[in-house]
Amino acid sequence: MNKIVVSVLAGLALVGLGLTATTQAQSAKEMTFFLTSAGPGNGGNLGGIEGADAHCAKLAKAAGSTQTNWRAYLSVRPIVDRSSGRPVVSQGINARDRIGKGPWKNVKGDVIAESVDDLHASSNNIDIETALSEQGEPINGRGQQPNRHDILTGSDPQGYYSTAGGDTTCGNWTSNSGEGSAIVGHHDRAGLDKQWSSLSWNSSHGTRGCSAQDFPKSGGDGLFYCFVAN
Repeated sequence: MNKIVVSVLAGLALVGLGLTATTQAQSAKEMTFFLTSAGPGNGGNLGGIEGADAHCAKLAKAAGSTQTNWRAYLSVRPIVDRSSGRPVVSQGINARDRIGKGPWKNVKGDVIAESVDDLHASSNNIDIETALSEQGEPINGRGQQPNRHDILTGSDPQGYYSTAGGDTTCGNWTSNSGEGSAIVGHHDRAGLDKQWSSLSWNSSHGTRGCSAQDFPKSGGDGLFYCFVAN
């Protein structure tokens, strides 16, 4: 009798595992937002914005996503090239303009925002419990070790490229130098105080350099947000 009970329980456990795996796979297919579990590994040099997009797609595919139009939430500053003797301007790119119209939801089905305007309003649903990795795992925030809450964006609070002086995008995501900087937000909506910048998910402060060794100095790890451009 005991052997029968054990066999039945074991069978039910296997069925449960199968259902869990199926549910997780389905959730990954429906996911349209995540926070990267890791950066490409070269500091602020993400391979340009195209390399960042490719990293989003790579992580999403490994997690089971079938979406192909992943975009990194990153801005790019305009560049003036004077090498030809006359200025040639390459246009800047705003993070908010490259991620689609929304809505977006994480791997657990939590809606992050209904639209671009909703995403950039104080009422959006990005916090430490919803800004999950592509695997559905939470990312360490302030007060946890290591702190990884600095999220690369290169953007102002409304998702536009920054017009502040100096480097705000680690050389448009091609530099791993200790000389540059990039604007980051806090996915856990926490900082040194209650100022709006400390609580901002996308525009809190600049990094203390662009190398992989520099990012942890202010609580970062080279992570960034990924959205499906729907």
